[in-house]
This record gives sequence, C-alpha cells and structure tokens, in this order.
Amino acid sequence: MKALVVVDYQNDFVDGPLGGADAVSIEGPICSRIEDCLGEGWDVFLTMDTHGTDYMDTREGRMLPVSHCIKGTDGWELHGRVRELSRRDGCRILEKGTFGCQELAAVLAGYDTIELCGVATNICVLANAVLARTANPEADVVVRRECVASYDRRLGEEALDVMVSLQVEVI
Repeated sequence: MKALVVVDYQNDFVDGPLGGADAVSIEGPICSRIEDCLGEGWDVFLTMDTHGTDYMDTREGRMLPVSHCIKGTDGWELHGRVRELSRRDGCRILEKGTFGCQELAAVLAGYDTIELCGVATNICVLANAVLARTANPEADVVVRRECVASYDRRLGEEALDVMVSLQVEVI
C-alpha cells in the first residue's frame, strides 16, 4: 500500500501571513503528485493545521505569535487547486492542532511507501516525516524536494538533511 501525505497546504501557509513565493511555487508539483498518485491507486491524506480563536494563548501561539489557520476562516482552507483535488475519491483530510498529526501516524501503519509534500519543510513536514517513520519503520518514507517549501530556505534545507539522517529518502 502506498500513501501520499500533503502537509498543511493551506492559504495561510501559501499566500497568507506565513506564506511566500516558495510555497506558491510548489502548487503545480503538489497537484501533479496528487493526480499521479490517485491514478496509481495510492491513498492521499491531506493534513490541515487547525487552531481556535484562543491560538495566541497556546504555547505555540506564544512561541509563534502569528494568528493562522483559525478553523472556519479563509486562511484555514486548503489552497487553490489542492482544495479541489482534496474532494476526489481516495483523498482524506485530517485536522491537526499541532505540528505532527497523531491521527496520521495511526493510519500510516501498514503502508509500504509513504511520500510527504507540503509546508513548512522545517516544522510540520519534518514532524510528520518523523511520525511516518515511527508509525511504520520498514516503510519507504520519501520527500520530493520540488514539492516542499519553507518560509526560511536555510532551515528548510537543514530539515531535509535531518530527514536523510532519519532514513527518509529525499529526491
């Protein structure tokens, strides 16, 4: 079994307060991967960073004081064409309140291949790659370089190096 995980490709991380040109530029490659994987019978999981109006009172909010992905707002929605593709058969949306998605870790057990893409490379992509590796230590865990972005390129590249050290294949 094979799974594609699209991490947090939401408006606030693409063209909102935590977005940027790098995140905008990966929309096409992510959409191509979703279409290819669905065509090959893969399961596609899309995580959504999900916060409440009390975000600024949380530990994350105190450490990252930028209100984002407040459930029900436009910034919380999946971005652009990814939102349209998420409605296809074979796609499942998982909301998460922190960097890694515990529900995702539970559903990934048993997959032979787990590929991740999305944003931000050095936070949520990294956290979910670790969870994927932990959930299924024998799986091939893969990250495509052209399908991830970070608000900080240096931290994004360093995160990819860390993933390699965790036996995640970066292609």
